[in-house]
Amino acid sequence: FHLGARLKHRPHELSGGEMQRIAIARAIANEPRVVLADEPTGNLDSRSGQIIYELLQELSRERTVVVVTHAENLARLADRVIHIK
Repeated sequence: FHLGARLKHRPHELSGGEMQRIAIARAIANEPRVVLADEPTGNLDSRSGQIIYELLQELSRERTVVVVTHAENLARLADRVIHIK
């Protein structure tokens, strides 16, 4: 997750992208079969968002990942997309 240099930092010292990556790490620590992500890139800059996209893609190779998003570029990465109106 590229966070080794931030190991001793407090939460208020982390960027939004770093906090999102930590949240994902915590969510997968027990190796769940299904990962649910609600707007995982909301309010992130494009660089941090790209890191999250790549993490979710990697996770989806090993387990089921369900993402709720308004981000079309994230949705395009999915194997299956369901639009709800």
